[in-house]
Amino acid sequence: MKYGNNINTDEIIPAPYLNITDPKKLAKHCMEPIDKDFLRKVKERNILVAGKNFGCGSSREHAPIALKGAGVSFIIAASFARIFFRNALNIGLPIVECREAAQGIGDNDRVSIDTAKGKIQNLAKKESYSIIPFPPFLQELIAQGGLEKYIKNRMRQKNDA
Repeated sequence: MKYGNNINTDEIIPAPYLNITDPKKLAKHCMEPIDKDFLRKVKERNILVAGKNFGCGSSREHAPIALKGAGVSFIIAASFARIFFRNALNIGLPIVECREAAQGIGDNDRVSIDTAKGKIQNLAKKESYSIIPFPPFLQELIAQGGLEKYIKNRMRQKNDA
C-alpha cells in the first residue's frame, strides 16, 4: 500500500474514535478518510509505504496503534513526523525513513526488509535500498511488542536475578 505526502494523524485515525483504546476496534476506522478499502488492502500487503511527513498533526498514540491493530507490520516513508516516529517505535511498530525506497516501491510491489542488515529489497523491480540497521536494543524492543512490554520484561528479569 502506498500513500503520498503529509498523511496526518486525523487521516490515520479520525478524532471521533479517540475514545476507543482497543487496537482491533481502532483498526476498523484506520485510514477511513482517505482509503475506504484500507482494511482489505492491508490483508494483502501489510507493509505501508508513504511520502514525506507521515504521521504529522496531532501527537496521538492512537495512530500507530490503529495501524498496527489493522495488521500493518512495517512502514517505510521518505520522512515521519517526529512524535509519530517515537510513538510507533514505543508500541513496537517498526518504521524506517528511506526516501529512495519510498519513491521506488510501487503500490503492488513485494518487499523484503532486513532491519539487522539495513536492507530493503523491492522483489518486483529487483532493486535494493540501504537503511540504517536497527541496533540490537531496538530489534529487541520491537520483538517484545514495544517499550512497555520491554521494560516489564527487564524488570521481571532483574527481580528474578
